[in-house]
This record gives sequence, C-alpha cells and structure tokens, in this order.
Amino acid sequence: MAEISGPIDERVRLGGMALANGVLVHGPTSWACAVRTDDGSVKVVAERKRLIGSSVDRPLLRGPARLVESFAFLPRLKRALPEARLPFEGAGVLASTLGSVAVLHAVRRSRLGDAAKELIGGLIAFVPAVLSLREGSLAAYHGAEHIAIGSYEHGEPRAKEHERCGSHLVGPLLLTATAGNVVAARAGERFRPAARLTASVAAVAASTEIFGWMQRNPERWLARALARPGHELQHRLSTVDPTPEQLEVAETALRACLELETS
Repeated sequence: MAEISGPIDERVRLGGMALANGVLVHGPTSWACAVRTDDGSVKVVAERKRLIGSSVDRPLLRGPARLVESFAFLPRLKRALPEARLPFEGAGVLASTLGSVAVLHAVRRSRLGDAAKELIGGLIAFVPAVLSLREGSLAAYHGAEHIAIGSYEHGEPRAKEHERCGSHLVGPLLLTATAGNVVAARAGERFRPAARLTASVAAVAASTEIFGWMQRNPERWLARALARPGHELQHRLSTVDPTPEQLEVAETALRACLELETS
C-alpha cells in the first residue's frame, strides 16, 4: 500500500462517493473502491480510469466533463466489484424520485410565478439525493469518505464535513438552474423541452465554475454564503460519524487509489 505522506501542497487531489456498504475514492487518473462484504471482510478493487475529464480545462466545459468522468467508471466498478451497493440502487430512492417528478409536474402547472415555480422545483429535485443519503449506513460511509480524504489532504485528523463535497453545489445550482429554467419557461411550447435541457446543462457548467471560485476565495462573504447550505446539509443530514470499521473501509480505498496514482 502507498504511504499517506509527502508535502501537503503536493498531495493528490481526490474525490469520492459513499456507497451503502463502502467508499469509492478517485483521483486524476485512477479509482479504487472498498466495501465491507456480508462475511465482514473488506474487499477492494482499483483500476486506471479510461475517461479522464480533468484533461478538459476550458471554463464552462471542465465542470460537465469532470462530472461525466466521475460517473463513467461506475458500470466497470459494478462488474469488477459486484458486492458494491451504489447509493441510488435502493427502492426508496426510486420511489422518492417518482414522487418528486409528480410533485414537480404539479408545481409547474400551478399559478405561482415562474421564478417561484423553478426555485421550488429545484428544491424538490434534491429530495431523492438527500433521502438516499439517509438510508442504512450510507451517511456513515459518507462521513468516513470525508474524514479519510480530508485527513490525507490536510495532514491532520479532519471532521466528517468536507469543503469540496458535492453538497456545496446546492447553493450555486439552485441559483443557476432557477434562472435558466425561468428563461426556458418562456420559450414556445414546441421548443420548451430543448430549452430546459439546455438550461440544465448550462446550470451545471455555471455552478461548477462558481464552485471553483468559492474554493479559491473561501474568505469572501459571498463564497461563505453560497457554501452554507451545503455545509448544513452535510452537518445535519447527509453525514454521521462513522464507526472505526467503516473508517477502515474508507482508508483502504484511499490507499489503493493512491498506490495507483503515485506508481
């Protein structure tokens, strides 16, 4: 296994995803996933990425490219590690997604103003993701992911909240998606589906650029304000303190990913 050492400013920038029974960690060129199997053992798989979105560095394109990259290897993960239980596989997530679609349809047919409709719709869209993080051990593995990655990056023990968690996109994404969908709602009925799709892609691109600015300027009041919803979401809903056994799983995935990244 790779040693978790070296100057802090030279350490590999990592991302991650909590699973229902483990943790996925990915770096610029590799990914690793460790899970706790039904017999109590830890199983880990690590591979090089086939699609590297970080090679795209143009503003407004790099965000969607890295988002695609972060999901592109999931089918390969399921083949290599069939024991892995992804966070959106549960029946509760499917039910909440269908419920959110029905509520969203009702909101968009209501007499509310366009901005109110889209803001409420944006909040509703986050419901399935939030509910999925409260199922079973997922919130604990989410906390374990943050502790393992944050402690490695900062060179000291860290808490269960992480400053680069995707939850920090909630604030920027609500603002950009609401603005984009208000404009799309004014398109002719024939062009409205395409306009909404364009608005959604543009919102992701713009919100990731805003998120990058937030990371570079954490002391600015606007950056703190935009990050607050994500921090509260992590602190109160989407993470809990993991057990030592769950943290062991996260650290196993971290070391396996670093072994490939540094070899």
